[in-house]
Amino acid sequence: MLQFDYSLLLSGQYHDMLFSGLALSLKLAGVTLLLALPLALLIALLRLAPLRPLQWLGFAYVESIRNVPLLAHMLFWYFGAPELLPDAAREWLYAGNIEATSAIVALTLYTAAYMSEDIRSGIRAIPAVQLEAGRALGFGYLASMRLVILPQALRVTVAPLISQTLNLWKNTSIATVIGVAELMYQAGQVESATFRSLESFAFATAAYLSVSLLITAAAAWYQHRYGQVASR
Repeated sequence: MLQFDYSLLLSGQYHDMLFSGLALSLKLAGVTLLLALPLALLIALLRLAPLRPLQWLGFAYVESIRNVPLLAHMLFWYFGAPELLPDAAREWLYAGNIEATSAIVALTLYTAAYMSEDIRSGIRAIPAVQLEAGRALGFGYLASMRLVILPQALRVTVAPLISQTLNLWKNTSIATVIGVAELMYQAGQVESATFRSLESFAFATAAYLSVSLLITAAAAWYQHRYGQVASR
């Protein structure tokens, strides 16, 4: 009967490698989420702005980002973009953790493009008369958006944004292609060093599944708790 030494994953350097990879994946997702949300809101407002050039700017951003695979974005920001920088800036960037920085930039731009469409849909779901009412009260366009429309729209878009957070969490695994020491990268390193493919990638699979289920549960809880109120 085939036996597996599960102590490989519960102690020693391989334990530390796998858990450090999990921690970095969570950090990548967290930092990206904090950066992507305000950028997504800005892009959504650009697409709904009363000025046509601003609308086209938001449209160009969303379409140019969403129609290119995340892998291509990741490779561009790691290999291509640094070459466009001045020598001093490029050397400073390479002296730091350029892999994680490039991954965060790519993930932020990519995630914001999708989140902006959810936010835009939420804003458009609010009756136009509410914006008109805000303008009638003397508020400008931005003030009406900030005080009247956005508080309602963001409540509607919480569930879709949680779903995008789930996609973001899974997309962090693509950072392994540029050498970011996240969960998949560390699982690969452990497998290469020990030839324990089952244990290494079973840990990675279980970690991704566990966090994904937590995010899915959060979305279900929100929908159950606030769905009826948000739909009114």
